[in-house]
Amino acid sequence: MAENDELLVDLLIGKGLITQEQAAAARAKAEQDGTTIIDNIIILGFLAEETVMMLLASEYGMECFDLSGYKIPPEVIAAMPPDIVRRYKVVPVMRNGQTLTVALADPTDVETLDSLRYILKTDVEGVLVSRKQIKEAITHYYSTIEESVDSFLEDFTEANVEEVAQVGGMDMGDAKATDDDAPIIRLVSLLILEAYRSRASDIHLEPLERRFRVRYRIDGQLKEIDEPPPKYLQNNIISRLKIMAKMDISEHRVPQDGRIQINAMGKSLDLRVNVLPTRHGESIVMRILDKTSVQLGIPELGFFVDDQQTIDRIVSFPDGIFLVTGPTGSGKTTSLYAFLNTLNKPSRKIITVEDPVEYEFAGINQCQVNEDVGMSFAKALRAMMRQAPNVIMVGEIRDMEAGEIAINAALTGHLVFSTLHTNDAPSAITRMIDIGIKEFLIASALRAVMAQRLVRRICQKCAKPYQATEAELESLHLTPDFFNGMELKRGAGCPDCNNRGYRGRMGIYEIFIVGEQILALIYERASSGIIREKARSLGMRTLREDGLRKAGAGLTSLEEVIEETAADASD
Repeated sequence: MAENDELLVDLLIGKGLITQEQAAAARAKAEQDGTTIIDNIIILGFLAEETVMMLLASEYGMECFDLSGYKIPPEVIAAMPPDIVRRYKVVPVMRNGQTLTVALADPTDVETLDSLRYILKTDVEGVLVSRKQIKEAITHYYSTIEESVDSFLEDFTEANVEEVAQVGGMDMGDAKATDDDAPIIRLVSLLILEAYRSRASDIHLEPLERRFRVRYRIDGQLKEIDEPPPKYLQNNIISRLKIMAKMDISEHRVPQDGRIQINAMGKSLDLRVNVLPTRHGESIVMRILDKTSVQLGIPELGFFVDDQQTIDRIVSFPDGIFLVTGPTGSGKTTSLYAFLNTLNKPSRKIITVEDPVEYEFAGINQCQVNEDVGMSFAKALRAMMRQAPNVIMVGEIRDMEAGEIAINAALTGHLVFSTLHTNDAPSAITRMIDIGIKEFLIASALRAVMAQRLVRRICQKCAKPYQATEAELESLHLTPDFFNGMELKRGAGCPDCNNRGYRGRMGIYEIFIVGEQILALIYERASSGIIREKARSLGMRTLREDGLRKAGAGLTSLEEVIEETAADASD
C-alpha cells in the first residue's frame, strides 16, 4: 500500500497540484500516525478530497462513486463475508449479473481485485470511493457483525467478570451493547447473534468437567465454536439466559423450559430454551425459531413437480387424515405449517393442538398442551370438535385415545393433519394398530402418509461436477450407468458456505397413497413390509429413490442420501 501511495503522490506532484514540501509533510504525518499519505494531503488541506478523487479516477480509467445517500442492497452486502471486507478494506456496492462492483480507495490496487475474484469465484470490478466513505459504510452495514465472540473474549479476564444484570430480554438489533451493559450481557448477545449469522438452528451450551462447550447446529451438523467462553463464566452465562427466558435462577435441581423473544439484525426471533441439570452444571439448548422460515408454501418445501401435484391433491381433500412421519428434526413441523399456510383462508376455520406452540400464525387458532393442568392432546381434541373447525392439526398422535378422536374427526367431515414417529410411510399403519386403533377406523379415515428426511443442499456457489465413487455405488447397489444423463455435484467449499460445501437443507420424501388395494391389506392386518412392497408396485417412490433424483439434479450429494436413507439399503 505504501508503494501505491508513493505512485499517487508522484502523480499529484507531476500535475503540479502539490509541492515536494507538501508531500514531505504529508509523508511525515503518515509515518507518525500510521495513516496514508493521500489521506494526510487531504487532512492538511493541500487538496480537496473531491479534487483528488476525480483526478485519480480520470488517470486510472475508473468511475468515481459517491456512497453518501446511496443504500447498498442487502443481497449485495451478503455477497461479501465480513472478514473479507475487513481484510481488504472494500465494500460491495452493486451486482449486475455475475459482476460484483466493489468500492476501493486505491486505484492502483489491482492485486485486491484479483484476490477478490479468486475468493468470491465471480467477476469483480472496482469503483473509486474515498477511504472515509468506505470506513463509514463498513461501520454502517457491518456493525452488527464486526464484533465476534472471539474478539470480545480477547479482552475478557476473570478479574473483570461482573455480576449478571437483573434485567429481562433485550433488543438485539444493535449488536454493540452500551458501555453501561455488563460484559456477560454483551457476551450472551454475541453468542446468539453469531449463531443466527451462521444460520444455526440450535445453540448448545454444555458444562463439561474442565471446560464450557458451546456448539451450533448448522444444516443439521453440530459444530463447536473455535473459542468458547472460559469455564469460570459458565454460571454467569447460564444465569443470564435463565433471566432472559423468565426461569427461576435459584432452581438448579430440575429441568426448566422457557422462551426468549428478541430482535436480531432486523428480524424477530423466538428462542425455545430448555435447561437440564447435569453432573457439571446446567446444560442449555436453545432452538432458534425464525418466524420467517416457516412462512412457506408447498412449493418451497423442495418437491419435484410430480410430487407437488400429488401433495396439492391430498391437501385439497375435504376430509380424512394426512400423516407426516419421520424422526425428530426431520422437518415434520415445517411441512405441516406449509400445508396449513396453503389452506389458511378466511373461509376456513383451522385449529391446532401442539406441544409446544412453536410458531404463531395469523388466522389460525392454536392450542397448547399442558399436562400439568390436565390439558392433554385428547382433551384438547374433544374441545376443538365443539369449535366447528374445517381443518385440524394435531402435533402428534401419541396414544389410542388421541388417535381415535382424530380419526372420528376425519370421519365426521374434517381434514386432519398429524405426525407419527416411524421410519417410513407404510409403517404408519402398523404403528397406529400397535397403539390400539382398530383397522376399520384406519382404513376409513387415512388418506395418505408422507415420510421425510432432511439432506444438506450443495452450495451452488462452489458446486463442482464429480463421478460417483466405487464405495458410494456399492452402498447404493447401483452401477455407474444409473447416473448417465445426470449431473452429480459436490461442494468444493467457499466463503459463502464457510468452506463446508453445503448451504441450507431440503427435504426428500416418500408419499404413500391409501388406495383400494392398500385398504384390503389393512383389513387383513398385513405386515408393514407387505404393505410397503404393494405401495412400491403401485408407484410409491422411496426416500432413497427421491434422494437419488435430487442428487442427480445436483441439489444434494450421494453422501447425504446414503446417510439419511440407511434404512432403505436393503430395498
